[in-house]
Amino acid sequence: MNPAKVDRNKVCSLTDLPNIGKAMAQDLRLLGIQSPENLIRCDAYQLYYQLCQITHVKHDPCVIDVFLSVVAFMNGQPARPWWEYTAERKQYLLQSAGHD
Repeated sequence: MNPAKVDRNKVCSLTDLPNIGKAMAQDLRLLGIQSPENLIRCDAYQLYYQLCQITHVKHDPCVIDVFLSVVAFMNGQPARPWWEYTAERKQYLLQSAGHD
């Protein structure tokens, strides 16, 4: 759903979450996420790596941004477009690469 249209009080299904449509909701279900509440305290990077492992596909890193957005939202932050998390993801991956 478009983040501008999300009403926190009416979030019941995965597609009620910001930046989540039918395809991404299906990806979340593959990960065992059945409801928005299941995202509380999840690690967006772990979700991404698990999705890649389950599907045997290296997904676009922007999927991490979407996961960051919904985890943040379910942990009380405002609904924001997924692309607002791109810089955070790039910084995190850059720092992680230096720790291998």
